[in-house]
Amino acid sequence: MFRNATAICLHLVGPLRGKKSGASLTRCLHQTLTMAKRLQARRLDGIDHNPWVEFVKLASEEADVVNLGQGFPDFSPPEFAVEAFQHAVSGDFMLNQYTKAFGYPPLTKILASFFGKLLGQEIDPLKNVLVTVGAYGALFTAFQALVDEGDEVIIVEPFFDCYEPMTLMAGGRPVFVSLKPSPIQKGEPDSSSNWQLDPTELASKFTSRTKAFILNTPNNPLGKVFSREELELVASLCQQHDVVCITDEVYQWLVFDGFQHISIASLPGMWERTLTIGSAGKTFSVTGWKVGWVLGPDRLMKHLRTVHQNSIYHCATQCQAAVAQSFEREQLHFGQPSSYFVQFPQYIQRCRDHMIQSLQSVGLRPVIPQASYFLITDISDFKNKMPDLPGAADEPYDRRFVKWMIKNKGLMAIPVSTFVSVPHQKFFDHYIRFCFVKDESTLRAMDQKLKKWKAELMP
Repeated sequence: MFRNATAICLHLVGPLRGKKSGASLTRCLHQTLTMAKRLQARRLDGIDHNPWVEFVKLASEEADVVNLGQGFPDFSPPEFAVEAFQHAVSGDFMLNQYTKAFGYPPLTKILASFFGKLLGQEIDPLKNVLVTVGAYGALFTAFQALVDEGDEVIIVEPFFDCYEPMTLMAGGRPVFVSLKPSPIQKGEPDSSSNWQLDPTELASKFTSRTKAFILNTPNNPLGKVFSREELELVASLCQQHDVVCITDEVYQWLVFDGFQHISIASLPGMWERTLTIGSAGKTFSVTGWKVGWVLGPDRLMKHLRTVHQNSIYHCATQCQAAVAQSFEREQLHFGQPSSYFVQFPQYIQRCRDHMIQSLQSVGLRPVIPQASYFLITDISDFKNKMPDLPGAADEPYDRRFVKWMIKNKGLMAIPVSTFVSVPHQKFFDHYIRFCFVKDESTLRAMDQKLKKWKAELMP
């Protein structure tokens, strides 16, 4: 390559000979070599496009768009969490410095105590807990620590959109299995509980190359809570094929209608092969604090610690201190009417019901979620009525619909095809995702947009 680049430069600067051409030759050679080199690592191939950037940018370019796409609360966190953060910032000055690399000791201690009771385990704060930069950081650390070149990783569709690129960046091969809706009576609302994995299809995805199974319960974007029977099936297959289960449970405290979240790590034989991931952002409505954690057996956790100490090394001490104090408060109230984990889902369920009723008014058909921040809604009727929305020929319909809705209706959602593999997008391109964890003022703004939309539908 160097010989060819030099020849090119000599040809280009030949006319400059005798005219201080040395500097020009050097500059040309440098520029040619710089342009010829591959800059990005191959592990980034195919994962550079970010749909969140695209749709947020599109919404920002239109006037007065109500953002119901992104998953964050637009209201204040609970008062006790805010006070805990204020105390962490203004109190002990040593909280401005490094703490233990794998977690602020009071936080790892309360996480071990709190979740140990729920999982039926004696959790060691030093060996079985790792504090990370959000659940996102926990996921990335887990993939980097455990997934090797050529390993297969089973991902349930629809899935939180980082699972696939994180698998690829680690050198793994994603293997997808889809949740499918069961038939419902005409006119009856669909529910996320109707979406099931086919046991035979699921079993067929496990091979000798399967390294990990990614479980997300409650699921984003669907809001499905996996039942004990479903979890027992996954557990049986993981044990049979010696597979690690990475379970993303960030929405475990936002479960509605009497459904119950069950951690797969609590099932017989699963603690030793499970990494359980949680998020303070989703737990206490503080997504900007970026505090997450991983719980698991030391035989797995020691490899995550190796990645952690050689990458981010440490998470913000003051945020960890505030999360620790918030959990300590919640532990005192746990299971009582005064518990935030009791009060918050009751409030959010009302927001969910408000949004469902409002969306139905314009002919959208929500799938009622059992849990989480989100619901998906069926746009099949619109696809039948206006199939030729603007967009590229190969662009999934839900993406074209969301762009149309942003521009013409002032509402932003996220297309569900974003949460599935490319070959399966055609099966999911008639759904879009809304976030209902929003302030009452935001929901009223949504209602105004939908009221105008409904009036336009009138003959």
